[in-house]
Order: sequence, then C-alpha cells, then structure tokens
Amino acid sequence: MADCKEKLFDQFPPVSTEEWMEKVTADLKGADFNKKLVWRTNEGFNVKPMYRAEDIADIKTTNSLPGEYPYVRGTKCDNEWLVRQDIHVENVKEANAKAKDLLTKGITSLGFALEAENITPENIAILLSGIDVENVELNFTSCIKNSLKLIETLSDYFKSQNINTENIKGSINFDPFKRILKRGRDFKEYAQKGAEIIKAAAALPKFRVLAVDAVMLNNAGSYISQELGFALAWGNEWLASITDLGLSADEVAKRIKFNFGISSNYFMEIAKFRAARMLWAQIVSAYKPSCECAAKMETHAKTSEFNMTIYDAHVNLLRSQTEAMSAALAGVNSMTVTPFDITYKQPDEFSERIARNQQLLLREESHFNKITDPAAGSYYIENLTISIAEQAWKLFLEVEDKGGFYAALKEGFIQQTVNASAEARHMAIARRKEILVGTNQYPNINEKAADKIKDKASCGCCGGESHKCQPEYETLHFERGASDFETLRLATEKSDKQPVVFMLTIGNLAMRLARSQFSGNFFGCAGYKIVDNLGFNTIQEGVDAAIEAKADIVVLCSSDDEYATLAPEAKAALGDKAILVVAGAPECMEELKAQGIDQFINVRSNVLDTLKAFNAKLSIH
Repeated sequence: MADCKEKLFDQFPPVSTEEWMEKVTADLKGADFNKKLVWRTNEGFNVKPMYRAEDIADIKTTNSLPGEYPYVRGTKCDNEWLVRQDIHVENVKEANAKAKDLLTKGITSLGFALEAENITPENIAILLSGIDVENVELNFTSCIKNSLKLIETLSDYFKSQNINTENIKGSINFDPFKRILKRGRDFKEYAQKGAEIIKAAAALPKFRVLAVDAVMLNNAGSYISQELGFALAWGNEWLASITDLGLSADEVAKRIKFNFGISSNYFMEIAKFRAARMLWAQIVSAYKPSCECAAKMETHAKTSEFNMTIYDAHVNLLRSQTEAMSAALAGVNSMTVTPFDITYKQPDEFSERIARNQQLLLREESHFNKITDPAAGSYYIENLTISIAEQAWKLFLEVEDKGGFYAALKEGFIQQTVNASAEARHMAIARRKEILVGTNQYPNINEKAADKIKDKASCGCCGGESHKCQPEYETLHFERGASDFETLRLATEKSDKQPVVFMLTIGNLAMRLARSQFSGNFFGCAGYKIVDNLGFNTIQEGVDAAIEAKADIVVLCSSDDEYATLAPEAKAALGDKAILVVAGAPECMEELKAQGIDQFINVRSNVLDTLKAFNAKLSIH
C-alpha cells in the first residue's frame, strides 16, 4: 500500500536552468535560441519559451493576497463577477419588461441606454418598476449633457421609494472624452461637470459616475499595453483635474469606473487586468487618500469587436468565449459578452441568450467563480504581468509629460498611436501574420453574407450630436480587422459572375496536395469558387480540364524543382484562356517572370493586396 505522505517529486533530482538550456540548445541543432524560440510581442517585450522559479524571485507582489494592496490579485477575496446585459431603451415599458425577464435568466447587472426624453421621474419609475434595485447592479448611459439630470432623477426616485441607497450599486457613464475620440469634438468643461455629478451623486455612495472607456481603444485596434497605459492616464486625468477643484482623492477615485475591452490574446489579457489593478493602486496612492480602499480599481470588461467577423460569424462565439475566460480568471468586477451577430445586425433574442450563457457556463459549469486569481504564482503569467505593467507605465509617463490625457487627446497623440497600431494589425491580417479564422484563413467558400447584413440602429456614439458635425481633432478609426477582407468578398458576391479557380495539381504528391490546399484557402478568402483536383498526368490534361470547368484562374500546384519545366508548358497550353498562377516561391521565379509568368502566391504574399489585384483583373469592384 502506498504511503500517503510520499512526495513523488522527491524521487526525481532537481534540474537546473543550465541543464534545461543545454537540452534545448542540443535539440535546436545549431539554430539561434533567441531567433527560434523567443517571441517578440506587439507590446514591445520578449517572451521566453520557458520560465522557472528564479524568474519570479524578485517580483514582490507574488506574496500578496486577494483583496490586499496593491490588488494585483484582485480587489476582493472571492471571484464573483456580475453578468451584465445592456438594453437600448426606446420604450420604457418594454425595456422594463425585458429587464425583469433578464433577471430570471442569470443576469445580475443591467445596463440601460437612455435618450434625453426618457430621463423624467415618470419614465424612470416605469423603467425600474418591479426590479429589486438593491440586489442588481444598475448602469446607465446617455448623452453626456444628460448625465447630471440623470443622476439627480435617479437619486430623487430612490429617495421617493424609501430605498436604502447605501445598498444600491451601479454607474452613470459620464464620458466627455468619447466626443474627441469618436467625433473629434471638445468638451472643455469636463472637470467642472464631473465635480458637479460627483456632488449630485452624494446620496448614491456606491455609484461610479466617471467613466474610463478604454474599451473604445480596444475596439479601435490598440495593443494591450496601449489600452492599459492610456486607461491609466485617462483615470489620472479625472483624479488630477477634479481634485484641483477641491474634491478629495477619496471622493474622486471611488467614483471612477474602468471599462476595458478583452482581446483574444488569452494569457496577456489575464496579465493586463492584474497589472491594471496594481498600477492604478499606485497612482491613487500618490494622491494620499484617507482610505486605502480608494485605490481599488472597479473594472467592467467587454469582449472585443475588433476581431469579430461577418463571415463565419459563429466563430465569433469561440473568440468571445476565450476572451470571457481571460476576464473571469483575471477577477473583473463585471462583464458583458458581445453577441456574435453584432457585426451585421442588431442582436436578436437568440444571440443575446447565447452571449449570457457564455458567462453562465463559466460560472455554473466551469466554476470559474470558485477560485480567486488562479494565475497567481505562475512563472509565465507573473512575468507577463510585470512586463505589461512596465510597458503601460512608460506610456502613462509619456502622456503625463505631454500635460495629461486631455492635452494628449487635443494633440492627437493617443489617436495617432492607436490608429498606427490598428494599421499595423490590419497589415498583419492582410499578410496572415494575425489570423481571423473564416476570414483570412480557412474561409467557408460556400457562405454568402450580403443578404444577412442589416442596417444597425443608431448607437448614440456621437453624444447626441449629428454625425455630420465637423471634427476639431483627430479621431480613432474603428474598422474591424476583418473589414477589408469582407469588403473584398462582398464585392465578389455582388458581381455578375463568381470567378472559378482551378487547381492544376501535378507531380510531387505531397507538394501538390499541400499547395492546392494553401491556394484554395488563399482564393477562398475572396469568395471565389474553388475547383480542387487529385492530380493530372500531364499539363495538357490539366489545362483541358480547366478550360472545361470555365476557369478564370489556373493555379499550378507542384514542387519547386518541377516548376522550371511545368510552368512554361502550362503557360503555352493555357494561352490567354485564363490567368496562370504558380503556388510557391521557387528559385526559378525570376527565370519564369522573364518568360511572362508573373503571378505567384506563397506564405510571404500580402493576401489582401493580391486578391484585390485579382478582383481588378477580373473587373470586380
């Protein structure tokens, strides 16, 4: 019978880092370790292939506990988070009915998007009728000009109902900086108005009324360290500007709510939220609040829209599920999962239900709420946390050197930085360095999407102003990563004829199969019809089959060694009946180009630009 106290690891001798490196170096067979195995992140730091105990020896926060300063492990001792769903209020009675229904389906946090006409005592009473406001989080968004009236109306309503406002938790999303970021319009009185709203919210001590909407940066394509660094500067702008007006650091810090996005970079996102709490605690502490609790960051997380797609939209569920997992494990306070169909229409009852259930699965079946900060002590994630924190802090200091977040916005620094990152990500997607399954890799070539795209209702993102108003400042760009490919493919759908791509597979069996699969994926991203083949005995046989299939493009799929003879033969047999493309980058490429064979596709190709060029050749616009 085995000894219950036996420690199996004691049976194995310890292995030093040097010994591990010797083994890795031997297996690399002369390849450079740093070039082969060390990953350079978009955030600007290196990630090693392995981490060991000595890598976290100097990290001081590894000994902290959940709920303890600097809150890297969480601002609370458990991992319960609120499941949120937002409701755009057009009819207050219908919105009330929907809210009460949602509360029976697992929702613990409600978000109401209100127009100005809805902010009356009568309408607020109808909207909240029958809702146990002391046991559900209430969040409200509206035009920034309505924020003061909204908080006053809510406060009066709760008093009239004899509700203990100490028990009511929620937020008013007062965000004047959104006007610059989205519409290029200023709101110079942001600090004064913010101070007024804080004072008006005195009767609602657990209401967060100043927003840091870093989710906008995420949706615009920012890198993780940029989203965090700018969010910290954003929060500090609120602290600095309003404490200058006479309010205490405690009064201001306890009213700020951070709304973050969640990208699909799983471990990096876990580290981001851990780093965010730690850095924000240090910033608030510099203002010397009377209560250490003022340094606790309140975080709401929302799954990203930047990486969502129209084609193969159900893959959005996979993306948002891993994103929700990151945020849940990282210990956010509340979360919204974006419905998978939001890219092409207003979410319906089905997609909203699935989005809710994505969180409920994590809670009720995966039990993510039963353990706090499971990443603690992980050599890898602890190092990611510190690395992201360092990069974000550098960016925070750079913004402060420019005079703070508001000054950096007017200068255009924040918008330019994020837009440049988005442009780099679009280029990475175009070259398949960043993969969007179903869009730039492994497309469903039989899918049609034009008919399912419907106009979405106004999102109210301009702060109640017309979208026609001229911007005073540079704005963020919000093109999703898939948007260029979608434009390309929709153009194919709308054209009179779907181009036919014929795979002329010949020669080396392994190479022709690999290259035909690659080429099918390549041209499938433009919505072309793909005709694959098992192989031909001769070029002429393949060309005859291509002509019979009425091919617009013929892709020669073989090995590099065979292209020198096969490609010229294919060109001669094909003539001008179709465009000849060679799959690969053979050494004889220049010789082939000299013979008029100038179309090649390979792993180094810019997929998007190449497909745009083919659309132009085929008169698809």
